[in-house]
Amino acid sequence: MVAASGTLNAVTTVQVGSQISGQVKEIYADFNSAVKQDQVIARIDPATFELRVNQARADLDAAHSAVAVARSGLTAQHAEVGRVKVTLTDALRDHERKKSLVEKNYISSAELDRARSLVDATREQLKAVEAQIHVSLAQVQSALAAVKQRESLLKQAQVDLERTIIRAPVDGTVILRNVDAGQTVAASLQAPVLFTIARDLRDMQVEAAIDEADVGRLRAGQAAMFTVDAFPRRSFSGEIVQIRKSPVNVQNVISYTVVISARNPDLSLLPGMTANVRIVVEHRENALKVPNAALRFRPAGTSDAKPAAAAARQPGAAGRLWVLEAGQPKPVEVRLGLSDGTSTELLDGPLSAGTQVIVGLSPAAADKRDGLPRLRLF
Repeated sequence: MVAASGTLNAVTTVQVGSQISGQVKEIYADFNSAVKQDQVIARIDPATFELRVNQARADLDAAHSAVAVARSGLTAQHAEVGRVKVTLTDALRDHERKKSLVEKNYISSAELDRARSLVDATREQLKAVEAQIHVSLAQVQSALAAVKQRESLLKQAQVDLERTIIRAPVDGTVILRNVDAGQTVAASLQAPVLFTIARDLRDMQVEAAIDEADVGRLRAGQAAMFTVDAFPRRSFSGEIVQIRKSPVNVQNVISYTVVISARNPDLSLLPGMTANVRIVVEHRENALKVPNAALRFRPAGTSDAKPAAAAARQPGAAGRLWVLEAGQPKPVEVRLGLSDGTSTELLDGPLSAGTQVIVGLSPAAADKRDGLPRLRLF
């Protein structure tokens, strides 16, 4: 097994903040309150934001009036174009008549020159009025753009007014409330957290810190068991749902966060509880095992190149046991498998179930009767 400790948390925890600054006027939710999505849980004093909405609406009305004035000016310019065109047409006819009269010497050339000058002046006046129409068109477009700008400002003011109502973003339970009625919140660089809502406390998770030496033995889907100090005689079960690849360095000790599911149908588990986790990484059915004390036993005057304790931690490693034969310890070479810290699996060797192996000397071993130490057998 891999043993570790972790913290119980809700699978989804939402922090509810405020996007605007102001004084909290009313609070509608408290610790442990069950809330529904879009439920009103607090309200910020809306007076300032209502004034901004009214001001933005008045600015929008003024912008619409400016559009109406610009369009009226454009209509007047179009009417002026029509009048100048009529004047130009009359001047052209007068110029043609006087030109014919000059050819017949009925009038002087000065009269023709004055008629021609009137035609030229009227044409220039027409050009000026047409240019003024382009200016009026630009003024209308500018006034329309100002209307869109004022509409945007009005919508922004309305959005800010709507944000004075703090709503629950999800269904869940309020596990933290950071504000009281009358308190002022300031949303400048970041939104202040007003509430923390756990989405569903019946579905929780344990975030356990697993040492880097053990994380390679874990896989998603492996079963896990854990206990909490609040219920020391009760064991909870779950499975690994995620092994996060982000390392955590605490005083040069590297660990990885492993997320373990934790069903909580009776709501007995609470967020923040410390969980003592045990994860089964491998197991054997009907295994022949030997106590680790027998692997550590060595008669006086003998030694191994490889410590037996180290061999017990390595599956498939060689080990040595001692049995009593004719009143004397006799070594038996075996091949070892898994170990749970107390016993170790025997993969191969001449021993069978029920064979007695030496685990240590009795306290009376110093009293050597018949020249032999007294041995304690298992």
